[in-house]
Amino acid sequence: MTTTNTKLNFSAGLLSVAVAATLVLLKLWALKETGSLSVAATLMDSALDLMMSLSGLAAIAYAAKPADDDHAFGHTSAEDLAALAQSIFILGSAIVIAYLAAQRLFAGDVPLPQQEEKGIAVIVISIILTGALVLWQRSVAKRTKNKVVEADCLHYIGDLVPNVGAILALIASRTLGIGQVDSVVAIAAALILAIGAIRIGRSAWDALMDRAADDETIASISEIVGDFDGVHGFHDLKTRKAGSRVFVNLHIELDGDQSLFDAHEIGAALRRAIVREHPNADVLIHKDPRGAPPHPEDERVKPH
Repeated sequence: MTTTNTKLNFSAGLLSVAVAATLVLLKLWALKETGSLSVAATLMDSALDLMMSLSGLAAIAYAAKPADDDHAFGHTSAEDLAALAQSIFILGSAIVIAYLAAQRLFAGDVPLPQQEEKGIAVIVISIILTGALVLWQRSVAKRTKNKVVEADCLHYIGDLVPNVGAILALIASRTLGIGQVDSVVAIAAALILAIGAIRIGRSAWDALMDRAADDETIASISEIVGDFDGVHGFHDLKTRKAGSRVFVNLHIELDGDQSLFDAHEIGAALRRAIVREHPNADVLIHKDPRGAPPHPEDERVKPH
């Protein structure tokens, strides 16, 4: 990763932390003034955003460290560990929000939010700041292809939904006197949080358990290798993910009569071709002479 890309990724991470911290302070004040559960839901969401942004920034810093003697494959698994911890916390928070909202929804006397105009003003500011952050994150992610920045961007895009819902709830309370809308919006926001937490947690768990890359990535790599000049076949293609990295191991079959130098050139060129298509790939290629029978102990080897 170039120095420029690293600086851009850090800028996106730092801006994310700054926006989340600002929104937490604003929404704490709005909750105190309005007593709105929908505002409380967006406050919790912003607090979780702050935690995720901080851990994301730490993951960007740690994952950017080069491989060393103790971490020969780099440090990108830090992203998955952070994501798994975040998802568990988010899911627990969503359950608490939904429980409190349901209690208020089914209560006989539903209290209406107070001073709704203050809550609306804070949520509008939240939407503006979040929108500006998303635009910058998308610009950085498009240039650097950093998965942490992309994931953070998607998360903030999802945050716009409960913020808009909170405004609708406060407007309904102010103009129609309907307090139940506040609880319904809070439950909907909690559901969005829970779905996102489960998705993030499952992805992080899969990576930590060395699950293979997605079918589209595997098919793309297979197509590149299968059509590559000088490669007469391949087998034992294995992949795994760690954070934003995809680790690829495979055996290619080459002309056994060519020089070692020529075989090396083909393997190196193939590796560059895979990395051009998948910039976050770490590729290890083993070269076999074409037609060589597999060793009896290599039962898992399946030729293509």
